Amino acid sequence: MARILLGVTGGIAAYKGLELARLATRAGHGVRVLMTPSATRFVGAASFEGIVGAPVLVDEFERDPMRGAFPGDPVPAHDPIGHLAVVGNADAYLIAPASANTIAKLAAGIADSMLTTSFLACAAPRAIAPAMNDRMYADPATQANLATLRERGIRVIDPEEGELASRGEHGVGRLPAPERLLSEVEALVGAPSGPWDGLQVLVSAGGTREPIDSVRFIGNRSSGRMGFALAQQAARRGAAVTVVAANVALPEPAGVRRVDVETTEELADAVRTEFEGSHVLLMAAAVADFRASRVEAGKLERQGAEPMELSLERTEDVLAGVAAARRGDQTVVGFAAEHGAEAITRAREKLERKRLDAIVFNDVSRSDIGFDSEQNEVVIVDREGEHRVELAPKREVADAVLDRVEALRKNDAARAKQP
Repeated sequence: MARILLGVTGGIAAYKGLELARLATRAGHGVRVLMTPSATRFVGAASFEGIVGAPVLVDEFERDPMRGAFPGDPVPAHDPIGHLAVVGNADAYLIAPASANTIAKLAAGIADSMLTTSFLACAAPRAIAPAMNDRMYADPATQANLATLRERGIRVIDPEEGELASRGEHGVGRLPAPERLLSEVEALVGAPSGPWDGLQVLVSAGGTREPIDSVRFIGNRSSGRMGFALAQQAARRGAAVTVVAANVALPEPAGVRRVDVETTEELADAVRTEFEGSHVLLMAAAVADFRASRVEAGKLERQGAEPMELSLERTEDVLAGVAAARRGDQTVVGFAAEHGAEAITRAREKLERKRLDAIVFNDVSRSDIGFDSEQNEVVIVDREGEHRVELAPKREVADAVLDRVEALRKNDAARAKQP
């Protein structure tokens, strides 16, 4: 695991740094935290210290009780220069949130705090995650400073659009979720090592769109969140991951290769191509079952009061086709949006009919899970039984699915060795 140096500057988004530190520590990384004096006005240093198990450094002249070491490492016998020792031991340095003021200092090479001095002295990969009001972010001075840092090889994790700190404010400047920040810094360090080292994983995500005319289409409400959570967690286990994204507006997880598609036909072509070199397929995309029999070249005009009829034809069953042609060392997992009392029965029928190793289904009649929700609750159905995953963030649901895939592959390998 990596030694991650986290810099926290003054801004309301500093509270997300606590969750980032918790996630990184739980993932097995050693974390040290540097804060600017203004950052301590938003989040207390004691909160970070309790999470990472190491003192927070604010003043470049204060003595580091751990002498630059990270949690789990031996403490040196000598007392080194603080800002040089802690960055000398770091595998990566991420500043999140990075305020406009700190970004300007970094671009100008100003070293007036423990955080900025350490940044200049750091030879490890460096990244910053800007977070501020949208007008401050869009200002030419901030954009010029970010361009300068990018030219120097510093990774800039772009902010997201959403609600901002000031009441009623909305725009680009929101610090990304801690999960994405951790993925970015892990990718900065290099390919993670884990139980899925050497595995090629293919994930489909989002929802396909079938055109009716030049502006209208048949689609669904899938956001791609579940598929991207699967891709992210598989990459964190060490797998080489490709995600085929059907109309997904989300940024792909760090270290994950992305192939964008729109229609079912495009998704089918991409999945068939990518699956040849894959060991695991997680078919989380919501693939359209029907498409227009005839697509208008232009825009259909609304004329008169007569009803308009739309003729539909079935699309290709991508998952069944891929599963039927797979090799013995390939694992195929389907996903199904079901509802009603017979959901389990229908899921098991699909499992057998499509020759899958497992199928994951969720109840789309519930508004608190599934489409465009941060949470999900699923049942994983395989030939060994039914495995319920209670309501949880999609990241945790993804881990439960991957745990089941891992168990299935181990069982298959054991059976293959039997005489």
